[in-house]
Amino acid sequence: MTLTELRQLNFRDAGSWPTGVKAGAVAIIVLVFLGLGYFFLFSDQFAKLEASQQQEAKLKDTFVQKKQLAINLEAYKQQLKDIEQSFGALLKQLPNKSEMDALLTDINQAGLGRGLQFELFRPASQEGLTEFYAELPVSIKVTGSYHDLGAFASDVAKLPRIVLLQDLNIAAAKEGVGGLSMEAVAKTYRYLDEDETARQRKAARDKAKVGK
Repeated sequence: MTLTELRQLNFRDAGSWPTGVKAGAVAIIVLVFLGLGYFFLFSDQFAKLEASQQQEAKLKDTFVQKKQLAINLEAYKQQLKDIEQSFGALLKQLPNKSEMDALLTDINQAGLGRGLQFELFRPASQEGLTEFYAELPVSIKVTGSYHDLGAFASDVAKLPRIVLLQDLNIAAAKEGVGGLSMEAVAKTYRYLDEDETARQRKAARDKAKVGK
């Protein structure tokens, strides 16, 4: 059938159409209904299927990650144990509150033992607190020979407790005194007792709440 003959068809009298045209029209109608049925009925199902497949892929990735963690669990436990031991060893290098005065005495004796003259030995009026330890800076000024100043710094570094010499400034001593003058800040540390640690943690939580 030609295009001209198709244009001449009477849609109100479809019963008189040739058999081939009728079959073609029926096929088109069926395809239209199938397309509409797919759109309204199955497209949503395919979307759910795709979402389920994506979720399945995520669950597989999560499973693989957790399986890897499970395989290395003993290694992680040992690593944590090693960290706790190292942390404990570091804590032992920090004095408690009652031992702080003895540590300050040790620093002073280290200078006197090297023949240095103390012009200043002034601990800060207030400690700097963190969650686990307190920091106490001590301003010092000593005079002596270059060799004795170096030996003093070495002795302080060898103390069983952690002491850091910072902000060093070495210059010629006052006229008539001779030798060198060294100004520095000796930072000492101590660990907090349980009550102090609890207060610090509470303060940190309160600060976090205010910041939200």
